[in-house]
Amino acid sequence: MATFSSPSSSLPAPNPFARAASFGHGSGGGLQGRTQTAEEMYGAPENFLEIDVRNPQTHGHGRSKYTTYDIHISTNIPAFKLHNSIVSRRYSDFEVFRDILERESTRVNIPVLPGKVFTNRFADEVIEQRREGLERFLQIVAGHPLLQTGSKVLCAFLQDPSWDRSQWQ
Repeated sequence: MATFSSPSSSLPAPNPFARAASFGHGSGGGLQGRTQTAEEMYGAPENFLEIDVRNPQTHGHGRSKYTTYDIHISTNIPAFKLHNSIVSRRYSDFEVFRDILERESTRVNIPVLPGKVFTNRFADEVIEQRREGLERFLQIVAGHPLLQTGSKVLCAFLQDPSWDRSQWQ
């Protein structure tokens, strides 16, 4: 049968926010650990991937009007060739990219893109909603370990400024 000490125990309860090294109470057991270095506490994490979709720009006139979005990547994941990159893509590029990912990776459910908009598609609020949806899509897809290691198109789409959809269709 387990016994529990009363609240008036002679040992104070450990502080849940204290460093591991402060948990030990003398040489009588407890959690023992080493103090983290400043680099371990404040340095870059072992693997990180930051993706931002920014700066929507509308181009063209009339029926040839379209919007591009800049994809900013900052990472130290070895699957990516560049640690920092910025590329510009159209919504139709995202559609082709998603289709290629679906064909390439049958073991991964590829999320949907934000829907096509047919009215007021160049209104600021519509463009901002689409930008947010494209960013969420990329964060999910690029963060997936099976796609990072198994996709041929992922890094090219995210980092190659000369990416051409016709090479992948």
